Amino acid sequence: MREFIFLGLNSIGIIAIISFFMGAVITLQTAYNTENPIYPKYLIGLGCRDSIILEFSSTVSALILAGKVGSNIASEIGTMRVTEQIDALEIMGVNSASYLILPKLVATLIFNPFLTLMSIIIGIFGGWTAGTFLGVITSEDFIYGIQYAFIPFYITYSLIKMVFFAFIITSVSAFQGYYVDGGSLEVGRASTKAVVFSSVLILLFNVILTQLLLS
Repeated sequence: MREFIFLGLNSIGIIAIISFFMGAVITLQTAYNTENPIYPKYLIGLGCRDSIILEFSSTVSALILAGKVGSNIASEIGTMRVTEQIDALEIMGVNSASYLILPKLVATLIFNPFLTLMSIIIGIFGGWTAGTFLGVITSEDFIYGIQYAFIPFYITYSLIKMVFFAFIITSVSAFQGYYVDGGSLEVGRASTKAVVFSSVLILLFNVILTQLLLS
């Protein structure tokens, strides 16, 4: 439960803010790039919905979490390593990797998909807010675009991606922290490497999972 709060609930704020403005920007950019009268207005809502569900709410949120949660995990476990707290656990006969890493892994695997669903809802709401308040689309057209030709599997696809991304963020960050060697400088470097490696793997698996799930 501590990890749920530390890694999950504490991330709600930043994900909500980013998702809202992301939805708003996608709506405005789609509106300004489809001003041709040939294009029906509801395409703005449709573009906002599909962009957020397919890519932004899973991949961009995961990259944000890699920076926030990943660096947190790496620095926490790395500090425990350099201050010999992990060695103390080993001497007491505790499986330190299981004791320290498994709760974080379980918490992120369970909670991150909820963050994705929240991001989708807030992102689409942000798009609707920006579109209607700035007068680029009517509320009726936007809602029709959200509903138009909706494919429920897209939600499943986004959640599957986030489960993989959650595993990557936690495992890579924990590995970097667990095997840090040296002092506080090395902990900082391990935290940086955790974010960089997690981000690269997230982008790589984004391509792989898209090919596997949507082809």
